[in-house]
Amino acid sequence: MGEKRTNAKGIFFDVDDTLYDHLQPLREALRHVLGTGEDFPYEAVYHRFRYYSDKLSASHGAVNAAGAERDLQEMRIQRAKLALAEFGIAVTDGEAARIQEQYLERQFRISPFPGATELIGDLQAAGHVVGLITNGPAEHQMAKIKALALDAAIPSGHIFVSGAVGYDKPDPRLFARVNEQTGTDPSRCFYIGDSWRNDVIGALDAGWTAIWFNHRQVEPETEHQPQYTAGSYRELADLLLA
Repeated sequence: MGEKRTNAKGIFFDVDDTLYDHLQPLREALRHVLGTGEDFPYEAVYHRFRYYSDKLSASHGAVNAAGAERDLQEMRIQRAKLALAEFGIAVTDGEAARIQEQYLERQFRISPFPGATELIGDLQAAGHVVGLITNGPAEHQMAKIKALALDAAIPSGHIFVSGAVGYDKPDPRLFARVNEQTGTDPSRCFYIGDSWRNDVIGALDAGWTAIWFNHRQVEPETEHQPQYTAGSYRELADLLLA
């Protein structure tokens, strides 16, 4: 049973590379396993890493669901191999698995982007329904949310992890579940995220307003048109608190 529907705006954030720097743990993992140096194109590799993560997850359909751990691990190995291959680096399955292991280990040494926690508090104080929608296994994503101290800032009923819900972004059913559970209306909901496939297309297909958090200044992948684009939390605050 969801909350009583209100006229408040629903403002929901992605987690990975939207609320914190998701590149940092990958950079450290590549340095540890492959010995990459300062001049390595980490940001470009990260962008392709995320691209293949989203693409392979979408082709599976429910890679983050309970019981799909083997498929999830295979996806993680393949995304590293495919992304690095674009930069002329061939890695074995074993090396890709070690990159993933180091990447996971470092994902909990994180802190929010400057201004993120403050914006969430300001939006809540303004009376909006504020929450999180993130893809990933439930336990893993909740551990990151706790590492960011966002479990204390956002009610548990406003936190949606795809592995627990049963649908992965960009599936519109995930966004519909959020509306149902929080009593919000799609026409008054905003979604902020960095992933073109999962966040922009997902929000648009669900009838939400999409705010593309393009802080890495990458190019769109399709002809979809997010209603807004922001590159910093200052810009997000100007949009959402206006």
